Amino acid sequence: MRLLLDENLPKRLKQDFPEHEVFTVREKGWSSIKNGPLLELMLEEGFHALLTFDKNLQHQQNFTKYTLTVFVLNAPINRYVLLTELSPQVNAYLQQGPLPAGPIIIKAD
Repeated sequence: MRLLLDENLPKRLKQDFPEHEVFTVREKGWSSIKNGPLLELMLEEGFHALLTFDKNLQHQQNFTKYTLTVFVLNAPINRYVLLTELSPQVNAYLQQGPLPAGPIIIKAD
């Protein structure tokens, strides 16, 4: 699957998803693009999911317009040492098959 790491996540998080094609917003040249246009670009480029730390995104966008999954990583701070603990849950969703459109909140167990 093609995954995009939002600019609010550490780049090192890419290594947690070796079975997938993972890009950062910066690598795609999409830094500072607002969420709605970003989701449109993702659809145009064939992405399947966005990983973000932005807990407001799920309330700001109308996900009936998008066929994308947004994994909202919920941790006290956006440091790799904490976020990597959430990666197994994301990987479990990615292995299940077709992803549901819209936000999925990923919290520590």
